[in-house]
Amino acid sequence: MRVEKRYPYSGILGGTMPMAIYGHWGVPLLYFPTASADFEELERFGMIDALSEHIERGRIKVYSINSINSLSWDNESIGPGERAWRQELYDRYVIDEVVPQIFNDCGGRIALATAGASFGAYHAINTLFRHHEIFRWCIGMSGIYNMSCFLDGYFDERCYYHNPVSYISNLYDPNIRRSLDGCSINIICGQGAWERVHYSREIHDVMDKVGIRHNFELWGYDVSHDWPWWKVQMNYLVPKLFPIT
Repeated sequence: MRVEKRYPYSGILGGTMPMAIYGHWGVPLLYFPTASADFEELERFGMIDALSEHIERGRIKVYSINSINSLSWDNESIGPGERAWRQELYDRYVIDEVVPQIFNDCGGRIALATAGASFGAYHAINTLFRHHEIFRWCIGMSGIYNMSCFLDGYFDERCYYHNPVSYISNLYDPNIRRSLDGCSINIICGQGAWERVHYSREIHDVMDKVGIRHNFELWGYDVSHDWPWWKVQMNYLVPKLFPIT
């Protein structure tokens, strides 16, 4: 398997933002880490090994990047408005710096996918919905999709547009809806230890209410909020979403 590590400087975030790339070809899948983890998390927890057959066969080509959650949503030393602003900068970093690198690496503009577990699922969903003209697939596992718990009762326009359960509930624009109709949105969550099922149910209910097509799956009470199950879920979804033709 081709493995490449890059260490580009981000002008938007003002620091080095590493990226790991796994594979030669396939649908480019941008993978967001959990909580405050980094671009090598997938290696440490065995996700790359678990997906190696799919990567080698060219179903997917994985791009793994750092989070900045410890500087934004999880940063209690700053106010909620600043947390949302730093999330806005992270979003700009993804679109203006990461996406062009992926396009350049793949030889041109092609449809991209996102994936993530836990906090990474938030970024996967938020990125697709905010940039549905770029991303066509997303996989959110055991995610949190309502950021109000990080806002201490504060709420402004920027908070709204980075809080999926808020803005998705008002997505009626026909042009946006046509774009989303071409996307594959996948929400999956276990019901076992450490899972916060209410977040997944809430985003499902919001999408259901406004009629956005998506795949929602609740797995059993033995399915915990942990890497062994996320690897199973990725191996279940990847062949379904990215068949080899």
